[in-house]
Amino acid sequence: MGFIALMAGVLFYAARIPVQAPDAVSPSVPPIAVQPQQAVHPSFELPDVEGNARDFSEWSGKHRLLNFWATWCAPCRREIPLLKAFQEEHGDAGFQIIGIAVDFPEEVAKYAESAEFNYPILVGQEDAMAIAETSGVEFIGMPFTMIVAADGELLNSHMGEIHKEDLEHIVKVLTMLDNGEIDRDGARKGLDFL
Repeated sequence: MGFIALMAGVLFYAARIPVQAPDAVSPSVPPIAVQPQQAVHPSFELPDVEGNARDFSEWSGKHRLLNFWATWCAPCRREIPLLKAFQEEHGDAGFQIIGIAVDFPEEVAKYAESAEFNYPILVGQEDAMAIAETSGVEFIGMPFTMIVAADGELLNSHMGEIHKEDLEHIVKVLTMLDNGEIDRDGARKGLDFL
């Protein structure tokens, strides 16, 4: 119940923040990268926008970027076109964006109609936050992205808005991992810049 009250307060405050156009220049807060202290293999089930249960294992064998977002989060909404373009460009190469909305299902379904996502959108509130907390971050702000290797191991996390150059670097590091040019520790270190 406390979570719902907290979310209501955040929603009220966030609704008052104007959304900037994508080409607007704004000062950015440096993102925070967080590596898990031990090997973490996320495992969860959440409903999609239509209410169907979806299991994280459906996307096994692909590098997955779990992007935690909300309809009321302006930086989250700015990321969506970039994430859609990334999925279009790299989906066939073994990369999968999975949006996890930390929001009310009705709001997400309404927003999804106009957003025309080309990647799966799962919906959760407390359950979604519990998944994000498996990354080892004590405070989770949004947007927040977890980078999970094809074998299911969490390699790193990125708190804050993700940009095109961040995604390009992720592809470079994970491709090097796939090609045996770096090992798992090298991949974690390579993703430290995030």
